[in-house]
Amino acid sequence: MTDQQPSPFERGTDGPKVIVAGVDGSESSLRAAAYAGGLARRQNALLAIVYVQPLMSSGAALGAPVADTTGEIAEGLAEQIRTSAEQVRGIWDVRWEFHTLRGDPYNGLVTAADDLKADAVVVGASESAGHRFIGSVAVRLVKAGRWPVTVVP
Repeated sequence: MTDQQPSPFERGTDGPKVIVAGVDGSESSLRAAAYAGGLARRQNALLAIVYVQPLMSSGAALGAPVADTTGEIAEGLAEQIRTSAEQVRGIWDVRWEFHTLRGDPYNGLVTAADDLKADAVVVGASESAGHRFIGSVAVRLVKAGRWPVTVVP
């Protein structure tokens, strides 16, 4: 008889306890957050909604205040999520948190998922044509192979 050691990935629970949903304000990311919310509700898991504020954008080259703009986007997303949660309170309850980080979306989601000890990551499909050449955040997360990743169209 051999002694089986638990793998380092095993956290001793059944089902996900933390589901990370990456949002950026796009329609597909908001659908991903809604899908992740449904998963979190059914599994009684924490839904961690993560927005990664970009460090540089095309507006920065033109002198636009990027930090203020991305901060406003984060505040707008948080308010939209709060409003949506209030509308379904009592019918559809889920524990959720909103996190915002600065950096590129891939590294930000990896950092958030690691820090929160995520059991799953849910993101929207890329709506950018340029990702055919450099790879989308979703593809890079899948290739990382650290969590189950669901890509919502």
